[in-house]
Amino acid sequence: MASTSDIRNGLCIKYNHDIYKIIEFLHVKPGKGPAFVRTKLKSVTNGKVIDNTFSAGHKLEDVRVETHKFQFLYNDGDYYHFMNTEDYTQIQLVEAALDNPGLMKEGEVVTVIINSEDNMPLSVEMPASVILEVTATEPGVKGNTATNATKPATVETGATVNVPLFINEGDKIKVETEKGTYKERIKE
Repeated sequence: MASTSDIRNGLCIKYNHDIYKIIEFLHVKPGKGPAFVRTKLKSVTNGKVIDNTFSAGHKLEDVRVETHKFQFLYNDGDYYHFMNTEDYTQIQLVEAALDNPGLMKEGEVVTVIINSEDNMPLSVEMPASVILEVTATEPGVKGNTATNATKPATVETGATVNVPLFINEGDKIKVETEKGTYKERIKE
């Protein structure tokens, strides 16, 4: 059993007959009344995100998990296929278990969180940022901007990312996986 003081990002808990992963939390101590913790919980079975508030000291049933490194192999439309980098076993996951599948390219090494009790994969954590090549974008026109202007760009995985006007097709960019936002251009 865990309490609200043990809440952290990535913690998996049993709540309402389902397993949820905490993706965001805020400990609030109002001037009047008891403290509480606001959380955003993501269901690992269907990907639905819910907001919930736990009162301070509330007991939570945590799920014992293991993390393993897996390599992303391919996507066949319905499932994403991964291979364990240690023993080469393969697993397949539905898209709802992935945080940002549009930014994952083949060969990417990710961390898969597995329930220790029944060896079921719960979720996939990507690296903090990935380097992707821009495959399509409109040319940026200088002079039509007052401040940080952006344009949409399609990267090699098919995802669309807003990038600054100076980014061209063929450029490699670093993308933050948590929010799916442009971070910087990679010079070669």
